[in-house]
Amino acid sequence: MPPKPPSTPGFSQTPSSAAGSGGSSSTPAHPHAPMVPRAAIPQSYPSTPTTPGGPHTGAGGPSTATAGAGSVGGSGAVTPGTPGNTGVAPVGSQSTYTQADLNRIVLEYLGKKGYSKTEQMLRMESSNAMGRTPSPPSTSNDSRTSNGTATNNLLKSTTDDPQLYIRAYVSLRDWIETSLDLFKPELRKLLFPIFVHTFFYLIQKPDRDSPATSLARKFFDTYSGDHSILHGHDLQLLSGLTLPEHLQENETAKLYRENKYRLNISRTTFDLLLHFLDENERNGGPVTIRLINQYIETNITTSRPDRNDARNQTIGDDEGIPGHITGRETKFNQQAVKLGMFPMDERMVKEVELQLKEEDSRSQQEHDELGVVPESRTLLQEFQDLHKPEPESDTPVRDILPLPPFKGADVEAEVAAIKDARSRLKIGPIQASSPSVCMYTFHNTYDGLNCLEFSEDSTLVAGGFADSYVKVWSLKGEKLQSVVKGSTPSPSQRLVGHAGPIYGASFSPDNRYLLTCSEDKSARLWSMDTHTALVSYKGHNHPVWDVTFSPNGHYFATASHDQTARLWSCDHIYPLRIFAGHVSDVDCVTFHPNSTYVLTGSSDKSCRMWDVAKGTPVRVMLSHHAPVSSICVSPDGRTLASGADDGSIILWDLGTGKQIKTMRGHDRNTSVYSLSFSREGTVLVSAGADCSVRVWNVKGGSTLPADGVVGGIAAAVTGTTASSGATDSDKISTVISNGVATTSTGSAADASAPSQKQGASMIGRPVPVVATADQMAAFMTKKTPVYKVKFTRRNLCLAGGAFMGTS
Repeated sequence: MPPKPPSTPGFSQTPSSAAGSGGSSSTPAHPHAPMVPRAAIPQSYPSTPTTPGGPHTGAGGPSTATAGAGSVGGSGAVTPGTPGNTGVAPVGSQSTYTQADLNRIVLEYLGKKGYSKTEQMLRMESSNAMGRTPSPPSTSNDSRTSNGTATNNLLKSTTDDPQLYIRAYVSLRDWIETSLDLFKPELRKLLFPIFVHTFFYLIQKPDRDSPATSLARKFFDTYSGDHSILHGHDLQLLSGLTLPEHLQENETAKLYRENKYRLNISRTTFDLLLHFLDENERNGGPVTIRLINQYIETNITTSRPDRNDARNQTIGDDEGIPGHITGRETKFNQQAVKLGMFPMDERMVKEVELQLKEEDSRSQQEHDELGVVPESRTLLQEFQDLHKPEPESDTPVRDILPLPPFKGADVEAEVAAIKDARSRLKIGPIQASSPSVCMYTFHNTYDGLNCLEFSEDSTLVAGGFADSYVKVWSLKGEKLQSVVKGSTPSPSQRLVGHAGPIYGASFSPDNRYLLTCSEDKSARLWSMDTHTALVSYKGHNHPVWDVTFSPNGHYFATASHDQTARLWSCDHIYPLRIFAGHVSDVDCVTFHPNSTYVLTGSSDKSCRMWDVAKGTPVRVMLSHHAPVSSICVSPDGRTLASGADDGSIILWDLGTGKQIKTMRGHDRNTSVYSLSFSREGTVLVSAGADCSVRVWNVKGGSTLPADGVVGGIAAAVTGTTASSGATDSDKISTVISNGVATTSTGSAADASAPSQKQGASMIGRPVPVVATADQMAAFMTKKTPVYKVKFTRRNLCLAGGAFMGTS
C-alpha cells in the first residue's frame, strides 16, 4: 500500500543513555548514524567480583614489586620500578611457572609493546578457559600497584550501583540499534539475556534513593517491549517478580539463573562487541562483560554474518536455555494448520458440473458444424482438476466457517472462472513464458491518489483520494450506468461519504460491491449497481489502513493504526473477531485462499497468520528489517510473500512458518506497495515506490546476485499519453484509445537484458541495488510510483499508479 501520511501519530520508543561522569558516551549523536568502531586505546578497567570477599585480579592481574635490592648469581641488583622489570625469575633459577604466571608474562609483554587488542583478546579467552572474569589490561610496572588499588576501589563503588546496570543495558541497546544491519541480527539476540539478568539484579540490589520494586518495575516496563515478539511468554512469567524471594520461587527465574544462555555468534560480530565494551567502561562495559561471562555461553562460529540468513533472525534450536523452548517462535509455529482448499457445497458442485456439461455439448456442436478441432480439454475436466480431493488432514471442515446458501449468480461466476482458467496463458520462470504487464497511469491527481484496486473480472478500477472520495472507472472504455432512474451515464463515478482520506479499497468477488477504509476510523460498503453507500462499519479507534474481501465474499478484514486487525461480516455492523498481538500499526491484511485464515503485516516488522474460527495467531514470521508494507498468498495457499519499506521481499512457507528466501531488486529505502502471484503460483510480480514493476521466479532457490543484473536498470516500459481537453481532471490510461490517454504495455521478454542506453537513463535515479538471481525482469515507469499490481484470471498482469512528473 502507498505510504501513510507523515502527520499520523505513531508509536516510537527511543530511550536515552546517560554517559558516565568523566567519560564520553559511545552512542553516536545522530540516532540513525551507523556505528563505526574506533581504534582500540590501551586502558585499565575494573574486574568484577566473583566471591563475597571482594574482587580478584584475575589471570595476569597487576603485581607489586618487592622493596630492596638483591644479587642474583653475581649479575647485579634488581631494583623495584626499574623499566623492563617483568617479574620473571632470573636465569639459572629452578623456579617453575604456572599457567597464570605464563599468561601474566605474555600479557605484560603485549601491554609493553602496545598490542592492546591482542592483549584484550587473550584476557577474554584465558578467562573463559578458566571460568573467571577477564582481568584489566596492564600498563607499566611502576603503575601496577596504584592501578590495581584504584581498580578495586572503583569496582566496589560502581558494581553495586543499580543505575550502572541500567546504563549498561541502555548503552548496549543503543549501540546495537545504530550498528550496521549486517551485525544487528546476531547482536539483538544478546539483548534478551542481558535484560533478564539486569532485571534480576535490580530486584536483588535496591537503589539507595528508591525502593527496589519501583526501579526494577520501571526498567521492566520500559524495555520489555523490545523482546515481546520472540520472548513474550517468558516475559509474562517474569512480569510478576518484585521481591528477592520471588527469584527463589519462580521456576522461570530459577531456570535462567541456574543455566547459561547459549548463543551462536560469528567471530567478527563478537570482536566488535568486545571492542565496544572495552571502550564503554564508564557506561557499564565491565558490568556487561561480567553478565556475559557468568550467564551466557557464546559459541564462536567461523561463518560470516549474513542479515538475510533466517537463522540469524530467531533463536535457533541449539540456542537459549537448554531444554527450554516455551514461548519461542519455533514452537509457536508448530501449531497444526489446514492449508487445503475450502470444500465447495455439494449441491453447488452438481449445479456447476451440469452447466459445464451443457457448455461442452454446445461447444462440441459448434465445432462440428464449423469443422474445427475442439479444445483438447473440456470445461468439466478443467473443473475437476481444479477441485481435486485433498487429504482430509489438510482440508478445513466446511462447518468451521458459516456461509449463506449459494445463489445462481455464484454458479455462473464459477462457470466463468473455469472458462478463464482453460483459456489463460501458462507462465513460468523460463523467459519465453514470462508475463506481460499492462500499466494504467493516472494524471492530474495532484498527489491526492492514495490507493488503487482492480475488480476480479478486470472491468473496473477504483481509486481512493485524500479528498475523502472514491472514484471508479471502467477499463472497457464504456460509460458507467446506474440502475437508479434519472441517472446519467458517465466515464467515472464519484462515491462520497467518508470524512477523511481513503487508504484502502477492495472489490467483492462478484464485482457488485466495493469496500473502502478511511482515516475516519470506518469502512464503507458501496453498491456498484447504484453507486451509493450501503453500510458504514465502525469499531476501530484509529485510522484504518487496509481492507480486503474474503474469497467467498461474505467476510472482510480491516487493518488499523490501533495495532489490531478485525474480521467483519457484510451483514453485521460490528466486528466478529479482533486480532490483537502486533505491537505497532497493522499496515496490510489479506485472506488465505480457503478463507479460514487472515494474514497481517505490521510496522513491527512481523507478519502473522490468524485462525478465523478461534481469533488466535497460529504463525509468527520475523525476518524483515523494516515495516511490512504488502503481503500476498499464493493460489495454492502454501506460500506467503511479504514486501517491506526497505525494498526487500521475503517468501515464507506457511506450513512451517520458516523463511524460504529473500529477494532484492527494488531500490533501497523504497516501499514495496503491492504483490501478486500468477495463477500457477510460479511467478510473483511486485510494485514499488521506485517507479518499477518487477517479476520474480518463485521456485528458484538461489538468492545470489545474477551477473550483470542490476535492480533499477532494465528495459523501460514505454508508452504515450495524449493530452486532451477532457473535463475529467483525473485521467487514466485505458485499454481502448478514447482521446484521453493510451495504455503502456510491455512483456518481460523486453526487459530481459539491460543496455548501456537504459543504464544512462538511470543517472538521475538513486544508486540501484544488485538484484538477486530470482528477478526475471524489471519494468521502469516514467516518474510513476506503482500502487497496485494484480494478475487477471487469464494471467495478464495489471498495474496502476499516479504520475508524479510535475509538482
